[in-house]
Amino acid sequence: MNCQFNRLGPLRLIAGVLAAGTLALCSATAAAADYPNRTVKIIVPFAAGGPADIYARFVAQKLTESMGQSFIIDNRPGAGSIIGTDAVAKSPADGYTLLLVSNTQTVNESLFDKKPYQLMHDFAPVAPINYSDLVLVIKPSIPANNLSDLIKLAKSKPDQFSYASSGPGTPYHMAGELFKAMEGVSILHVPYKGSTGARTDLLGGQVDMMFDAVTTMSDFIRSGKVKAIGTTGKVRSSVMPNVPTIAEAGLPGYEAVIWLGVLAPKNTPPAIVNQLNAAITQIANEPKMRDLWKTQGAMSMSMTPPEFTKFMNEDIEKWAHVVKISGAKPDQ
Repeated sequence: MNCQFNRLGPLRLIAGVLAAGTLALCSATAAAADYPNRTVKIIVPFAAGGPADIYARFVAQKLTESMGQSFIIDNRPGAGSIIGTDAVAKSPADGYTLLLVSNTQTVNESLFDKKPYQLMHDFAPVAPINYSDLVLVIKPSIPANNLSDLIKLAKSKPDQFSYASSGPGTPYHMAGELFKAMEGVSILHVPYKGSTGARTDLLGGQVDMMFDAVTTMSDFIRSGKVKAIGTTGKVRSSVMPNVPTIAEAGLPGYEAVIWLGVLAPKNTPPAIVNQLNAAITQIANEPKMRDLWKTQGAMSMSMTPPEFTKFMNEDIEKWAHVVKISGAKPDQ
């Protein structure tokens, strides 16, 4: 009897484990089939009013229309996006709390030695949204009309000029650090809690220059409130084709854009991730949407979850190199 009990015991244990696993799988499948059945929150770890916030709200509205449930935005800026990102990392993996991600978070993987999460370990990449070039602008009183003039002036007056950013690790910050490292100029970094504050102080003359998204700065350039020196993409921006890229203006190889996407907490059911990917991809690929974003200087992006994962890993590697060669620090 004892021998029979010893043989059946492990079998019963295995059967129990398999049954539990099957039950969990069925529960996840049922949850995915019913998704979404209540409000979904997208946490934006940046201040309201910037490009990330604007496009997140736009996508949330379109998801609300296409998926039949409310998608709402929750702005939680601070600590270079770490506060809001960590909040999503600690949220249930059920698809009802999502994260707006940009290359700020991929930069942070090497910029910050200690964070309460690891981006590619604690999140499931869902889908990209779009990308846009940045543009280097200066206040009108600076006696420079092109990149060559600005570089000569900055080199003649080290640390006497300042550039604003929306905070450490943001594309605005890293575009400036890459520029400084490649050209060997010393310009003071003035970090803000969001791009709106940085932009306001540039327009008010409190800081001298800024790398800002073409989607939000183009109107100020046209009105003469700032002077455009160069855009940061590989080719000229469709919004301002008369402005050269920084690479063609005298700094070959320079490139720094801002991209946006959506992540979910790790272990979110793949069916939900795929459902969200399909919905976001459809929004980004809608012809009217692509045309609208293009007029604003943003280009749609489309990738499967595995492709987006690969893209993010490569972006982490790219910016780790920039952080290393520039010597950028979270408090600088």
